[in-house]
Amino acid sequence: MFKTNEYFNGNVKSIAFSSQKGAATIGVMAVGEYEFGTSTREYMTVTSGILTIKLPDSDVWVDYMPNETFIVEANKKFGVKVPVESSYLCIYE
Repeated sequence: MFKTNEYFNGNVKSIAFSSQKGAATIGVMAVGEYEFGTSTREYMTVTSGILTIKLPDSDVWVDYMPNETFIVEANKKFGVKVPVESSYLCIYE
């Protein structure tokens, strides 16, 4: 039901939830730069702070603020710059 995750030497932490209707994580990121990979389509919403994202097949970094969402398709990698401690909600499809 619940699972905790820790990445990048503890700089990214999340709690995952799975049910018959789907899966989601809510997490926090420390200031830094990261690269993530997807296995399913992900809908990622910033809940506090700022995430600067470089989506797959793009050379442009875009700032996402609280309540803004971006989508990453399955089996892709995307870049994340975190200028201030931030939190997010990620829904997996």
